[in-house]
Amino acid sequence: MNTPGFDLIQPNGGRTTSVVFASPHSGRDYSAAFLAQSSLDKLSIRSSEDAFVDKLFAAAPDYGAPLLCARAPRAYVDLNRGADELDAAVIDGLTSRATNARIASGLGVIPRVVSHGRAIYTGKISLAEALRRIEEVWHPYHAALHRLTAENTAQFGEAILIDCHSMPHEAIQAFARAGIKRPNIVLGDRYGSSASAAVLALVEAAFSRQGFAVSRNAPFSGAYIVQQYGRPSRNQHAIQIEIDRALYMNEQTIQPNANFLNTQIRLTAAIEEITAIGRSSSTQLAAE
Repeated sequence: MNTPGFDLIQPNGGRTTSVVFASPHSGRDYSAAFLAQSSLDKLSIRSSEDAFVDKLFAAAPDYGAPLLCARAPRAYVDLNRGADELDAAVIDGLTSRATNARIASGLGVIPRVVSHGRAIYTGKISLAEALRRIEEVWHPYHAALHRLTAENTAQFGEAILIDCHSMPHEAIQAFARAGIKRPNIVLGDRYGSSASAAVLALVEAAFSRQGFAVSRNAPFSGAYIVQQYGRPSRNQHAIQIEIDRALYMNEQTIQPNANFLNTQIRLTAAIEEITAIGRSSSTQLAAE
């Protein structure tokens, strides 16, 4: 299933696991009209994109799990924000000025900046334009994600959402400065509120067995998607995954590096193990 805003790749033989993989920030369809609105060049505007994460997790359907991937870029609409997280500093005509830390930093549903605080626009976009993007991109993506998790809950008695992201290498430099082993992967469950401890431990073990150094909730504990879709008391679990970009890409040129294939192979092995979690009735019992 393809739309202007996302691709949904279903397993050829039908779903065999309660796990859903999603990549909301790997979209790279930068239209000429959008680029013309921006003051950034074609490379700079991609700096907050989770480049190639959809490719890293492309094997998920081979193991019976659907893969939902954004096509619209994060700089255009951020699917990991609430539809009401509107920023008056970039949207003209807003009557209310509700704010939170994400909006204040320019990272609302219509972002004002990309990495390092670089402004996307020289001025503002209209409220009508912002609402059109949300209607055409945000709502269809979340309708699809809601449908997938609801269907899995009905079919398997549970849903496990793996929300796939990447993180700048510099985001984890503090670990090295503190003399702590720098993680390759950060799992976020909002400190236990979006997934059961049993499910999180099994997912962590799947990555650890592939040689990844894994940490939990630091420096990323999960944002809008895991907050909204994680309801462990209802057997609906959501875990955010952040992968160190330096593992597989050159962050300056936004190109795969020499380690891309090796990272993809290791992640595919982890995917195989994670999808097996969603086939085990013991997982459901442990999560209760």
